[in-house]
Amino acid sequence: MNTTIQNPTQQPANILLIEDDKRLADLTKRYLEQHQFQVTTELRGDSAIKRFKEVNPQLVILDLMLPGQDGIEVCAQLRKHFNGPILILTARNTDIDEVIGLESGADDYLKKPAEPMVLLARIRNLLRRTHAVTTQTTPGIHAHPTSHNTFISDASINIGLLKICKKSRQVWLADTPVGISTQEYEVLLQLAENAGEIMSRDQLLTQVRGIEYNGLDRTIDVYVSRLRKRLNDDPQKPYRIKTVWGKGYLLVADAWSA
Repeated sequence: MNTTIQNPTQQPANILLIEDDKRLADLTKRYLEQHQFQVTTELRGDSAIKRFKEVNPQLVILDLMLPGQDGIEVCAQLRKHFNGPILILTARNTDIDEVIGLESGADDYLKKPAEPMVLLARIRNLLRRTHAVTTQTTPGIHAHPTSHNTFISDASINIGLLKICKKSRQVWLADTPVGISTQEYEVLLQLAENAGEIMSRDQLLTQVRGIEYNGLDRTIDVYVSRLRKRLNDDPQKPYRIKTVWGKGYLLVADAWSA
């Protein structure tokens, strides 16, 4: 069963920091604790999952170069148990490392050395998006159909076999729950709320990560690729989430029937 994310307004967010550099881990822990976070550290990759199950964190900060087990493998294993945010913080600084990290299940990627305030901002952003809850209203009052098989309200989105519950942030395809990460959910929500319209990478990146698209960032491409796999789209010839070259991405409203 996936870890349940707790509301950060109820108690300080619990963070698991997996970092083999003890001095850096201690400094990071101390800094985050000064900003009202609870932090548990783990120095080894091969004991990270065990510690994760003991701690039940709301967010994981993960180094890639770990003794015992590589951080990429740890990230992939974490995703089997955890739908909360995973932030990779590593000295590996190539674009391919970032892409591999995101494809393995991470929600964000930060290169060392990272300014403490930047790290803090990334953490807060991830937690804010994880715990954001759409204001619940009476079903139907603000609901509006957008096509013969699409219905969008303040509480949920139904597009054929695709259903998104905004309050619980859960996704179903043909009544089967779909496990997706926080950032994948944000991308899907934006595409679904604008079904039939092209969403640019700049629009999606601003909504999901709060930064502007620089023309090179492949984060959104990675999230879309992962969504296609999870939602049974054809990775070679996508028909549910289409790429519109030079424009962005389009969720096709009529592509979600049986």
